Amino acid sequence: MFFEGIAWAQSSTGAAAGAQPSMIDQLLYGPGVPFALLIVAFYWFFLRPQTTKAREHREMLAKLKRNDEVVTTGGLLGRINEIGDKLVTLEIAPNVRVRVERGQIAGVSSYGKPSAGKKEKPEQ
Repeated sequence: MFFEGIAWAQSSTGAAAGAQPSMIDQLLYGPGVPFALLIVAFYWFFLRPQTTKAREHREMLAKLKRNDEVVTTGGLLGRINEIGDKLVTLEIAPNVRVRVERGQIAGVSSYGKPSAGKKEKPEQ
């Protein structure tokens, strides 16, 4: 409590003597340019990539079809047996089926498939 009063007294006397305003004062009370730049940077680095990723995930979920091999957010690999609006039935082993929510599918799996970019060399 004692030091708080001193700090207030020092800041008010410094401003009265014509000292430069602090950086926080410039951001809050000065021109709005630095604050606007912070908002633009926040949007550019955090919100935009997140909304782009969410849009791509929604598009991937809309394109799912029967017999696609997928991986869930829990790490299960399986082939789509039945697909509905909210639930998807995956066959994770012969005659072993589990039902998961459609939103919990992380992506289409390429596990066990040769990649499209690499062509396998024929055996000689």
